[in-house]
Amino acid sequence: MNQDIKEFVEKQKCANIACVNTEGAPYCFSCFYAFNSEDGVLYFKSSVDTYHAKLIIERPMVAGTILPDKLPIMALKGVQFQGEVLTADHPLAKKAAKKYYSINPLAITIPGEIWTVMISHIKMTDSSKGFAKKTEWTRTQMAVY
Repeated sequence: MNQDIKEFVEKQKCANIACVNTEGAPYCFSCFYAFNSEDGVLYFKSSVDTYHAKLIIERPMVAGTILPDKLPIMALKGVQFQGEVLTADHPLAKKAAKKYYSINPLAITIPGEIWTVMISHIKMTDSSKGFAKKTEWTRTQMAVY
């Protein structure tokens, strides 16, 4: 994975993730996450009772964005990603809880499950490296699972 993308996503804390309902209407939610760049996955915690969890169980394809905690006006930086939420028994989901709680230790007191998004594509915009500078990564650039 590109080092700039890896460092950016590892430094941030919150993602906005979009899923789709059965009528094809989008629905977004925000969450704290942990990132595993080695496997190209993002972990988040949510209760299975939430509306977005029910949608994800039906349709696991998601997309999302990650922006800096402080967004500078003249130096836009952020990522857009696409991926698939994996089942808890998937090999890439095995490290989910350990990694998530190492980044978000207080979350262990909050009920919910750790979910794993297998990222298929990331596009990073970093205007600090040139106007609308884009860097992309796709899962095909790493070992396929």
